[in-house]
Amino acid sequence: MVEQIIDKNFTTEDLSHRNYNNVRFNEVDFSKADLDGIDFGNCLFENCNFSHASLKNASLVGADLRGCNLSYSDISGANMFHSMLENADLTGIVSNDATQHFRMRCPEKGAFLGYKKCFDYRIVKLLIPADAQRTSATANSCRCDKAKVMTIDDMYTDDIYHDAISYVDPNFVYRVGHMSIANNFNPNRWVDSTGGIHFWMTRKEAEGYM
Repeated sequence: MVEQIIDKNFTTEDLSHRNYNNVRFNEVDFSKADLDGIDFGNCLFENCNFSHASLKNASLVGADLRGCNLSYSDISGANMFHSMLENADLTGIVSNDATQHFRMRCPEKGAFLGYKKCFDYRIVKLLIPADAQRTSATANSCRCDKAKVMTIDDMYTDDIYHDAISYVDPNFVYRVGHMSIANNFNPNRWVDSTGGIHFWMTRKEAEGYM
């Protein structure tokens, strides 16, 4: 829950290593500011400007950055877990290997296995083919436009099944040996809750889905 509203500007200022957890920022200009190591966890940013700002090693966990200007900002080493970046301007944004949850969770090329949880605690093992479109945002869940069902078994008993019903669409049924196709796949990776076959890279993550 957002506890405080800030609408002043911080352009070119040094705010490094400060804590602004659960704060609402309204049309704030952070351009060229030093925000290294700052904690912006669960903050709401409305039409804010981070252009050319330094966000190295910052915590943006759960931050709502939808529609914000992050062009040419530096998020090297930042934690972006569950941050919302839909419609944000990411032109020229700088990241590195230490940036967490910004790059795709699933392989960008080639075939690989994924897992999903369906009704009645059924775990579906999927083969995402090399020609499938695939994407992920800033969480551990991924999406694809098609996948072949390899196996279906009970999460607790290991009983084997031939089909499983999707949580989201009861008319979408996964069947062993068949290719499941999501005609509503949305290629925009930053739109998290949208069309496609949702899956996880590990069975454990799929089992934990509620």
